[in-house]
Amino acid sequence: MTDTVGNSIEDGTLRGARAELLDAAGRAGRWVPPFPMTVDDPTPASVLILFGRLDSIPARSDERTVAADLDVLLQRRAATLSSHPGQVSFPGGGRDATDADAVATALREAQEETGLDPDGVEVLSTLPEIPLAVSNFLVTPVLGWWRSPSRVAAVDHAETVEVFRVPVAQLLDPANRHTSTVRRDGRTYRGPAFDIDGTLVWGFTAGILDALFDAAGWSVPWDTTIERPVPL
Repeated sequence: MTDTVGNSIEDGTLRGARAELLDAAGRAGRWVPPFPMTVDDPTPASVLILFGRLDSIPARSDERTVAADLDVLLQRRAATLSSHPGQVSFPGGGRDATDADAVATALREAQEETGLDPDGVEVLSTLPEIPLAVSNFLVTPVLGWWRSPSRVAAVDHAETVEVFRVPVAQLLDPANRHTSTVRRDGRTYRGPAFDIDGTLVWGFTAGILDALFDAAGWSVPWDTTIERPVPL
């Protein structure tokens, strides 16, 4: 018997990853990063944290925590944007008046930015709201599972430079992890970061991924004492 993407429902890897994400979502109040920042009359926003399985990478049984083909959807924002320019992020953005709720915002923004088909996305959960002072957003992360992956690519290059599906195992590799540092207003801010073939994932996106990986039981020990400044 198969599911909607042709995978055997007896496939423990498929069922395991989805189940672990659901379990983590049920405990989100205990692990979602607090990002203690002050926002003044913030704009409601949503991001889509979408996990799926890469068609071109077969699962292997020797992975330490996750299958080789488990992936997460990310994008690189245009360098000309006023907020978070050039950064790697989840698809997402501010709520429109036509959006019924945070989930609708996340799916609409993901479709507009990456071209994905929202009908292929199973929404697992909405996570607690997170304030982002730098853009004055109050962000609701929406956790999703890609039942039926569709083709994705940057739709509007004025907003999104590229869209990519990153293997979770690559993000978890200790060789690809370090602590990012940013100096602002006389203070140094530190946070988890991922370096994927020269592509830096840091800040809000990296913080969410780091905490979610821990909560799902996927994390592999890495050297948090390795610090690298974020090129701004």
